[in-house]
Amino acid sequence: MSKSAIVVGAGIVGLATARALAEKGYTVKVIEKSQFALGASVRNFGMLWPVGQPDGILYDRSVRTKEIWTEYLDAANIPYNACGSLHLAYSAEEMNVVEDIAQFFQSKNRPVSVIDKETVLANYNGINENGLLGALRSEDEIIIDPREGIKHLPAYLTQKYGVSFIWGTAITSVTSHAAFAGKTKYAADIVCVCSGQDFETLYPDQFKAQPIIKTKLQMMRFKHKDPNYKIGASVCGGLSLLHYKSFTASSALTKLRLKIEEEIPEYLKYGIHVMVSQNNEGELTVGDSHEYALDFEPFDKTEINEMILAYLKKFMHIDQWKMTQSWNGIYPIMTNGAAELFLNPEPGVYILNGIGGHGMTMSFGFAEEMIETI
Repeated sequence: MSKSAIVVGAGIVGLATARALAEKGYTVKVIEKSQFALGASVRNFGMLWPVGQPDGILYDRSVRTKEIWTEYLDAANIPYNACGSLHLAYSAEEMNVVEDIAQFFQSKNRPVSVIDKETVLANYNGINENGLLGALRSEDEIIIDPREGIKHLPAYLTQKYGVSFIWGTAITSVTSHAAFAGKTKYAADIVCVCSGQDFETLYPDQFKAQPIIKTKLQMMRFKHKDPNYKIGASVCGGLSLLHYKSFTASSALTKLRLKIEEEIPEYLKYGIHVMVSQNNEGELTVGDSHEYALDFEPFDKTEINEMILAYLKKFMHIDQWKMTQSWNGIYPIMTNGAAELFLNPEPGVYILNGIGGHGMTMSFGFAEEMIETI
């Protein structure tokens, strides 16, 4: 007789955990407080972003996650955009980082190259040519519309693995081998808490004991006036070179940081780095910012969106873009630099959390690794 498991939360970490448990032979039940995924899992770029991951365990985890995503997307006939990425350079300091990190990545057999201005402009659309020096080109990255990818994943898990779902049911407490929705008890051999920031509600003492904080990001979505417009890659400006841990392998990064601290310190204050992804419907997702606190006002800051757009104009022509949506998302992040949080607070209970803003890129691999240790 197979063992049983309950997963609390149907965001990407919960769904990835359900899959990993089912692969190990568990009978899995996922319990989600909403009628469908509403949190950070559907409020992001939809980027699978190996280029941002440091070499070694985390890069390997991102590659494994991409393998699982594409297996699911192909089986479910959901389109995705395997367009790779560009990190554009408009200053000598940015170009030095691009060239330095490309050499390092290539020594690790990662699929990157440095391309010059002419190659960028010949192969990609909408790039601002003024001051452009070149770019880091990576072949690894894939774009999914997270709203579509997450929406259809439960049905796929049910069909392939027999995972069952209980929607619209808030788990109010968890004990060894059981989760409770009020007085209703759901028993299982193990319970995996994958509820993002709601982890604080179920295990407040554990939450307070961890080096963990919440991050609020602001994002926007646009449509181009030409329905056939395609950029041809996900595109980042120089600020993204400071954002992703993979670029800390570059000895040239310090000079770039000093330049940005001197010229646009307000962007660092709000944790802004600017990038754009384009899904298969042609929609352009732009962001983002990072404010850190334990609680946030529900209101977006207009000045943050204006700063994002001002920086975006430095590397993209956006006069033909029309904004269709704006939103914010909140997720937990570790303050000690850790890439994940995996706890066993009591017998038969596990908490999977703290992968920061890398849910799309890391969740499947992360869940496989953690469940393998149980």
